[in-house]
Amino acid sequence: MDECIFCKIASHSIPAYVVSENDEVMAFADINPATKGHILVIPKSHATNLFDIEEASFIKVLSLAKRIARVMPEVLGCSGINLFHSAGKIAWQEVMHFHLHIVPRYRREELQRPFVSTPANKTELKEIALRLSRKLSNK
Repeated sequence: MDECIFCKIASHSIPAYVVSENDEVMAFADINPATKGHILVIPKSHATNLFDIEEASFIKVLSLAKRIARVMPEVLGCSGINLFHSAGKIAWQEVMHFHLHIVPRYRREELQRPFVSTPANKTELKEIALRLSRKLSNK
């Protein structure tokens, strides 16, 4: 993907503050961090989002994210971690190359939740769970 900025980073065509990499995955500092130490983890081969990343590649990205997250409290002094992925523009995905955000969380920070949780209708929850369960059983 010639226009994909993360593909350019993965191929070392443009610079990045690389934390870790191997032949298949790479982790680097987000240049517009939500908090100090915000890291992105990507597959080196292009996949747009969760819907089209290969299972093996996804597992490798997740494994590297876990390794990085485990050392963040000691290295950065954070008290917690947010790990997230946005799939599609409606879900705030800005770069159309699969990536996981590892966002260190610190006491007394101003970072806000991206959504407000509200109590759900139990009938609706039951229906959603049943529909998803049926679809998964058919696969």
